[in-house]
Amino acid sequence: MVNFNGKIVDDIYCISPKNRGYAYGDALFETIKSVNGKLLFWEDHYFRLMASMRIMRMEIPMNFTMEFLEMQIQKALEAHQLSNRFARVKLQVHRVEGGLYLPKNHTVEFIILAESLESGAYLFKDGYYEIDLFKDYDISPSLLSTLKTNNKAINVVGSIFAQENNLNNCLVLNTNKHVVEALNGNVFLVIGNLIKTPPITEGCLKGIMRKQIMDLVKNSQEYQLEEASISAFELQKADEIFITNVITGIQPVTKYRKKEFKFEVSKNLIQKLNDKLGYA
Repeated sequence: MVNFNGKIVDDIYCISPKNRGYAYGDALFETIKSVNGKLLFWEDHYFRLMASMRIMRMEIPMNFTMEFLEMQIQKALEAHQLSNRFARVKLQVHRVEGGLYLPKNHTVEFIILAESLESGAYLFKDGYYEIDLFKDYDISPSLLSTLKTNNKAINVVGSIFAQENNLNNCLVLNTNKHVVEALNGNVFLVIGNLIKTPPITEGCLKGIMRKQIMDLVKNSQEYQLEEASISAFELQKADEIFITNVITGIQPVTKYRKKEFKFEVSKNLIQKLNDKLGYA
């Protein structure tokens, strides 16, 4: 069951072959973590979606307020009996059917799907987690690359590559051969007390958890934050590498090629994140 434009319907009936998100990738989405009905970082998700819709030249309906969309998400949670549980919510906005590459109009529809999660608090994961570079295809360092659109071919192919090579994840490069992000989140390097992450201008996703971690680091007396280009050579010089997204929180990397990493900073930041959310 999904919430399709405000109505709870069977998910096999809500998408037509002419859906522009399916046909042309003319769609945006937000992945949101819900804890007992509370949408974590909802304001950040909402404003990122609005900004992304403007960049995609979608017409934002007058009723697309933060309150309206939250109400629609709650309706989806209720339909799946997840209002008092932990859930992953996917809110997708796509342009309505009509046209080829050039749409006939710019109005939008939405689909909201909710699925259960095992945990609400962000858990520290210190198990084996190996990464490598995915170098078959590059990301363009452009504004469109920073959006969560349905154009995720590099993430799909890269995930298959990772599975075929017994890797937990891969890092992708941009056309300047700089490290941009992981296949499913943003990437951070720790060198001493310096925490470094690529800037948005490199083409990385404007991640919601990326923002939370950057805010934690900025407000900390323990670490310094730097947004700067990262070369592949720097990966083996780092003390730690971790990957962030709103579902997992922080995923420490334990191995990149022959280099093995510590995870003290990752563990500390997870604790700070849970403290901020009141999960201590």
